[in-house]
Parts: sequence; structure tokens; C-alpha cells
Amino acid sequence: MPMYQVKPYHGGSASLRVELPTCMYRLPNVHGRTGGPAPDAGHVQEESDPSLQALESRQDDILKRLYELKAAVDGLSKMIQTPDADVDVTNIIQADEPTAFSTSALDLNSVLGTDYGALKDIVINANPASPPLALLVLHRLLCDHYRVLSTIHTHSAVQSVPENLLRCFGEQSKKQPRHEYQLGFTLIWKNVPKTQMKFSIQTMCPIEGEGNIARFLFSLFGQKQDAVTLTLIDSWVDIAIFQLQEGSSKEKAAVFRSMNSALGKSPWLVGNELTVADVVLWSVLQQAGGCGGTVPANVQKWMRACENLAPFNTALKLLK
Repeated sequence: MPMYQVKPYHGGSASLRVELPTCMYRLPNVHGRTGGPAPDAGHVQEESDPSLQALESRQDDILKRLYELKAAVDGLSKMIQTPDADVDVTNIIQADEPTAFSTSALDLNSVLGTDYGALKDIVINANPASPPLALLVLHRLLCDHYRVLSTIHTHSAVQSVPENLLRCFGEQSKKQPRHEYQLGFTLIWKNVPKTQMKFSIQTMCPIEGEGNIARFLFSLFGQKQDAVTLTLIDSWVDIAIFQLQEGSSKEKAAVFRSMNSALGKSPWLVGNELTVADVVLWSVLQQAGGCGGTVPANVQKWMRACENLAPFNTALKLLK
């Protein structure tokens, strides 16, 4: 017997079958073109926008060109880094007369930016335990092409600095008003793990590493080179820092072989003109102990050619 009775909510003869929906709600088919669009489907485009098609075509063309450029750079890097490559890129560089150094006029504002009423001052922090000879050579070269105001300071954390490092810029021959100089070059002897450079505290982060700073300073001379030459120069600078300075004895021996081969074809590492590659490699070799008996003949000849130039000779005296 039931606990309580409830009246039936449907007729005894009525069917209990209920038609359930097959979807939550219906939308017009945006992929089909047979039917017209729904009144509320104004955002659906029946045909592709011509400007969108042009943009897609341009993107495809750019991606194709980037892929071709990447393939060309990869092939060039293999030829430079492989000692036994069939094609030697250094043969591509040709010059009529061997020259030590040449520059063209350069507007410093185009590189350092325009700052009216203020001297463009390059500030370098260097460790006196490892003086950056490459930067001292470049400082002397800059003095030959610009009116440079050179100053040296010692950070309070440094206990002592050798006298020759305190006078590495020499004496200022003339004391001129600050506004008459084109460029300021300030060297601060400081206990830093890597050499650092800044010329605009507000707008840039510091550049670290002797090789990177040397690249920047050398750009102020306004030399114009093609893409192949620039690639070779950058490759030699990287080799100097990562293989010759920080590499194993096997890597250093490979660098000497590559240098000997390149210097057998031209008086300088990259063609017939002095570049930042020569400056940085010379600096690293001098800091590593200079020319020894294991250095090939062409490299020793190149070292003597560097030291015959006044900027190199002046920097070399700091090691004595």
C-alpha cells in the first residue's frame, strides 16, 4: 500500500514522448554561398577583401626573401668558419693599394644623436688589472680625426692604479673650452668584470666587452664596406674574443692557422686596409703574451706592422 497518492499530471491515454532539441540554437552557414546571409550576420564576408589579399601576397614574398637570405648567410658562415672550405671568401675582397687606415667624413650626430649644448661624452669603465689595449688604440685614432677631450678617473673602490695607466692618454697639449671639442672620451679605472661603455645614460644600456665596444668606436671613423667585408670583420672579432682569448689551446692553434692563411693573401686580416679586426686581435695577442715561437711567420710580420703604427706603439708601452 503506497504511503500517499498523487494525482496524475497527464492523461492516462496521452503519450509521454517529448521532442528534444538537437542543438542549442541555430546559425546561418557562413561557408555556403547558396543561401543568403542571415539578417544579423552582417560581419560575415562573402568575398575576400582585395587589400587583405595584397597583404597576404606581400607577406609571402617577404617570407620567401627572408628564407633565401638566411640560406645565403648560412652558406657564407660555413665558408668563413670552416678552414678547409672549397671557396675562400677572402679572395672576394680586392683593393688596389695596401693602406694602413683611411676614413671618410662622418657626422657624429648621426651615430651619437643630437644633443644641443652638451658634449657627446663616451664613458668607459675598465679594470686596471686587464687594460683594454684595443680601446686605447682606437682612442688614439679618434684623436687623429676629431677634437677629443680625454679624461681619466679612478673609482673609489680601486686601491691603486699604475702610473702608466693614469697617463695612458698622454698630456693635453692645449686646454680649450669644453664646447670646442667634438667628442669626450672618459676612462674610469674601476673593478668591473667586463669593460663597459656608455655615452647616453638616459637613452641606452651599457655596451659590455672589449670587442663590442671596439666595434662601436670604429664605426665613428665612417668607413664604408660591403656586406662580405663586414661579415669577415665581425667573424674575426668574435674569433679573437671567444677562441683566442677564452678558447682552449687547440682552438688557439686553429686561430693562428686561419690568421696565417689570411695574412698570406693580404697585409691585414680583411683586405688591404686596417680594420677593427686587426685592432682587437692584436690587443688579445698582446694581453696573452705577445709573439712567441709558436706564432706563424705571417702573424709575426703582421704584429710588427701593427706596432710600427703610433697608436699601437703607444698602447704597447703600457704593458712594459
